[in-house]
Amino acid sequence: MSTLSPALSALNDAFRRSLSGGGKRLMTAGVAALPASDQAAILAKVIAFEAFTEDDDPHGEHDFGAFEHGGQPIFWKIDTYDASMEFGSEDPADPARTVRVLTIMLADEY
Repeated sequence: MSTLSPALSALNDAFRRSLSGGGKRLMTAGVAALPASDQAAILAKVIAFEAFTEDDDPHGEHDFGAFEHGGQPIFWKIDTYDASMEFGSEDPADPARTVRVLTIMLADEY
């Protein structure tokens, strides 16, 4: 596990739970096509997610999760970009230099 993992997991968890703090939230076309009630339920599951496993989160960064909704596998992923969103963040543990992007998708869209 990286020495940055506790800092990254705390920043990723804070962003995912609050959906604020210098980041963006995206839903893929498949999720956006679902009824609004399903979209809201999926978002609530992402916000409340705590089922991290060694397989899905080998570095302890809390940047990926998977669950089912209505029998359909759902994935979410947090990527980190530089402030201009042109490149990956050089220091994802520095919120001043990082934009977090949370993408929520159907598993088959991954």
